[in-house]
Amino acid sequence: MNIWVDADACPKAIRDSLSRAAERTGVPLPPHANHPPRTPPPPHIRSLQVAAGFDVADNEIVRRVTEGDLVITADIPLAAEVIEKGALALNPRGELYTAQNIRARLNMRDFMETMRSSGVVTDGPPALNQTDRKAFADQLDRWLAQRS
Repeated sequence: MNIWVDADACPKAIRDSLSRAAERTGVPLPPHANHPPRTPPPPHIRSLQVAAGFDVADNEIVRRVTEGDLVITADIPLAAEVIEKGALALNPRGELYTAQNIRARLNMRDFMETMRSSGVVTDGPPALNQTDRKAFADQLDRWLAQRS
């Protein structure tokens, strides 16, 4: 059982929460990123830097993930790929992507991408707030409790 982190876009508050959970439970936590981490990781976290390039970190996560693992990502196509391999995906706002809801998320993502490419200006997501952090921590704790 592993927790995989798409670390390039993972907010610091979520990385901190993951680090505390990994330290508390001993669950391996290998974040993947295209750039080196700003600080050396604690002993229970194995950082893996991948080559620069489009989707390189995502592809490495998909290659390594196994059934039952948890992937932390806001990247919906990555979430869809890991779900196909039997893993779960959790975004930094605490939304758990599953086989039951990922198709709707992909459709909405594609719709919004079409709107943006046709010139419609859309706002990005709001800043991560305390409610999001709590929702994330609650989902993470549920996942960890199911595995202990």
